[in-house]
Amino acid sequence: MLKWQAEVLSFARERGMGLKTLVIAEKPDMGRTIGRVIEPRAKNNRVYLEGDNYIITWAIGHLLGLAEPDAYDEKYKRWNFNDLPILPEQFRIVPNPKTKDQLKTIAELAKRCDKIVNACDAGREGQYIFALIQQQLKLRQPVRRLWISDLTSESIAQGFSSLRDGHEFDNLTMAARARSEADWLVGMNASRAFTTKHKELLSVGRVQTPVLALIYDRQIEIEKFDSQTFFEIKAVFQQGERSYTGTWQGERLTDAEKAAAIAEKVRKQQGRITQYDVKDTKEYPYRLYDLTLLQREANAKYGFSAKKTLDIAQALYERHKVITYPRTNSNYVTEQNIDGMQKTLQMLKSSPYKELADGAEPGRVHKNNKAVCNPQRVEDHHAILPTLKRPSSLSKEEQQIYDLVIRRFLAHFYPPAEYKQHTVLTVVQDETFKTNVKELLSLGWKICQADDGSASGSGSGSRSRKKKDDEDEQEEELVSEPFSVDPDQVVLCKKADAKEKATKPPKAYTEGTLLKAMESAGKQLENDELREAMKDAGLGTPATRAATIERLKKVGYIVMQGKKITVTQKGRTAIELIRHAGVELLTSPEMTGQWERRLYQISRGEAEAEKFMENVKRFTVSIVDKVRVQQKADASLFEGQQKQAKKVRSPRGASASSAGEKTQSFRGGITATAVRRTGTAAPATADTATVAAAASNTGKVQAANTPAAREVFGGCPRQGCGGQLIEGRKGYGCTHFKQGCGFVIWKEFNGKNISKAMLSALIQKGRTQLLSFKPEAGAEFKARIVLADASTGQLRLERE
Repeated sequence: MLKWQAEVLSFARERGMGLKTLVIAEKPDMGRTIGRVIEPRAKNNRVYLEGDNYIITWAIGHLLGLAEPDAYDEKYKRWNFNDLPILPEQFRIVPNPKTKDQLKTIAELAKRCDKIVNACDAGREGQYIFALIQQQLKLRQPVRRLWISDLTSESIAQGFSSLRDGHEFDNLTMAARARSEADWLVGMNASRAFTTKHKELLSVGRVQTPVLALIYDRQIEIEKFDSQTFFEIKAVFQQGERSYTGTWQGERLTDAEKAAAIAEKVRKQQGRITQYDVKDTKEYPYRLYDLTLLQREANAKYGFSAKKTLDIAQALYERHKVITYPRTNSNYVTEQNIDGMQKTLQMLKSSPYKELADGAEPGRVHKNNKAVCNPQRVEDHHAILPTLKRPSSLSKEEQQIYDLVIRRFLAHFYPPAEYKQHTVLTVVQDETFKTNVKELLSLGWKICQADDGSASGSGSGSRSRKKKDDEDEQEEELVSEPFSVDPDQVVLCKKADAKEKATKPPKAYTEGTLLKAMESAGKQLENDELREAMKDAGLGTPATRAATIERLKKVGYIVMQGKKITVTQKGRTAIELIRHAGVELLTSPEMTGQWERRLYQISRGEAEAEKFMENVKRFTVSIVDKVRVQQKADASLFEGQQKQAKKVRSPRGASASSAGEKTQSFRGGITATAVRRTGTAAPATADTATVAAAASNTGKVQAANTPAAREVFGGCPRQGCGGQLIEGRKGYGCTHFKQGCGFVIWKEFNGKNISKAMLSALIQKGRTQLLSFKPEAGAEFKARIVLADASTGQLRLERE
């Protein structure tokens, strides 16, 4: 028997020979892992483990959830606007039918125990799972709380030797209840109100709707963007053996002739260096990962969705036990973690990361290094760290996420990267050119980055990158060789050219950039300190953001075009209807962020749950009142969505679709049941359970999803078509070609290849930006390509 096992058993014997202690974990794997530590000789009874002192069992996620409206009154089975709002005085909970046997098992086992250990996930959701079980089964035994950040044997043993009083977490339980009940009130009432008013299934939620609004607003901004042509002048200068490039400084040039004249003016002319500044700079390691940061990086680097990254990280935590608790919102550790980090570094010296671990400097990670150890910024859980357990049999994708965590961890044992920043102003014929050169002195921690070119200037020679400077982009040349110029010597402008460029619209959201926006409730915060301050007022939590994005996909509000997120017609209509109803707060990221902050304050005992719920009820009533007087939306707003709806078979064999449901009689309301999370009876909230209507009491309608087999570039411009444009071999055509739609934009027109950006401009604005055309015979001219016929896709040129 190992030493730590003997200590745990000794601790257990000290508790006396009375009834046993019931340990309730959140999932079977976690329960069995705990059992191997505290009761290594326990008998396996399939749904629980029993040893001398402990009985270990588990939930299977949410065993219980908030009841549907019809549990309070049969009339709510039919969705009827006149029955709104639905405001339960006391929320009821109901078992999940799929896991009710496990709930009965816990009830029977509890009768044989005089103490209970809550070993569910150490977070708000885990606390809520246990609280519902305790409430439903009326468990009266004293509760102790296991609060640990990883599932290694050492951590479990240490956690059981220092169990905390369950009442310490009463505020966290209240916050979890308030979150669930608030989501139920807003989601159920708003979804039923908008659905019955507009005769179309519309899902509305406290978190999902503001997130959808973020995506909608960005897409509208892109569509309305009017690209402007301008000219950038680049010059290449020579001083002895040194060659460098400069960018012309002045107001943005929109006149091609003026730009060409400046380039001609300085070409082959001598100039002088009027300013040369050199300063030393350092770049410190990026912060340790919290879940959102890990999801963002995995999306950018591997294209993983937020949900996929969360699932992989959860597997690395639960099944492989090689990383700590992933659903954290902290990028720091406490003093208690420093020793473990040092031990992990030593472990990595006999792993595939040996070379990096051997080069690390252990003395750089200590309690006074505030970039790593900052207890004030650690709440429930510290940053994601590797554990002492060596991984084995990881899948390729698991290894990719593990690799990110390891390299970020090791980076903090290395010195900062060091550079010399060179800024040169060169004047030729009274025209000024600016040069930015970043000379690498020492890679430092960047040696830990994967060999993907991300370690700036790590290669030989040089390369360029762009950094934002107001509206213009200033190029910065990254070099690994020494750079210097002599301000006292003349320079020769060897080459100068004016290049035509165009202003670019904001970028469409990816899941990675959307997570960043959700974290700061839509505010564009680049400063790390400001982002940190907003963490408790973001949209959702690290644990729920992935599910929110998946929910928007499932209900047919957004689709993926590669990595880009695009709002569907149904998503557009939903946001517009909500805003036109006068309930803009439902789409407000700031308002939802403030709700999240208030929930956080409740969890810390700094705010009252009762007052929060009173405000939520008032808000719910106001939503219903405003939708009541709203004008019904025209059915044509949903036509494109209805045609895309997937048909599903009801239990009675009848065919149903969202279009079909829409034509059902709404005079007396519609029969409905809320969509529950697969395999669970989770709280019926706006983000996990809102809308599903059916022709019978048991039928359900699935939200429409646009075809995902091929990339969709937008809706077909042909009036009344409702199809989508997809890419063919020679052109971009409509998905409804079999129904007779002949719309197509050929990939080549007048010697120009129609790029995807040009296609987007043609669909959304009817014309491209100003382009240059150079015929075989004749002078070059400027023109725009215009969509001449929206029914066929015929194009024409419109000269300036």
